[in-house]
This record gives sequence, C-alpha cells and structure tokens, in this order.
Amino acid sequence: MADIFIPTLHTFAMNNIFTGSWGEFRFRAEPHVEMLTPKEVDFANSNIHVEYWHGPFCYEKSQMEGERTFPMTEEAREEMIGWLNSLAEEK
Repeated sequence: MADIFIPTLHTFAMNNIFTGSWGEFRFRAEPHVEMLTPKEVDFANSNIHVEYWHGPFCYEKSQMEGERTFPMTEEAREEMIGWLNSLAEEK
C-alpha cells in the first residue's frame, strides 16, 4: 500500500480541513491554528485533530471510531501519515 496523502503544513496553517480515504477507511484532519500576528502562524501552539471511521458515508453521517491530535510540525505530520496507514491496513 502506498502512503496515505496528507497535504503540507501550509495547507493546514490556512485553516483548511482535509478529508481522505483508502478503501472503506475514511479520515478527517481539522487544524486548530493559533496566530502570532495577523499574518504569522504560531506553529508551536497549533495542532491538527484527526478523526477516522470505516464505511461508505461522509463524516456527518458516520460514527467516529477514534481520534488523535498532532502538533503542527513536520515530524508530527509524518507520524500522522504512519498512524493513518496503520489504521487503514487493520481492516
């Protein structure tokens, strides 16, 4: 299996929610962004909250099976990809 795609931190820093899937595995990553100035993101105090589920339905129509929050760092982004890959391979 190829790695699940997660966009760059810049995408999350712009307050973009990202949803993805692998077969029946689905996930939603929502950033919680803190700002240092009106134009500068405080990455140290920002994070990305990820929820996942299995099934054919969208986020709003599904029961979440689990969740995890990651700091908004490149290392945590890589950890998030590994975590999502392991969950997608379980079922």
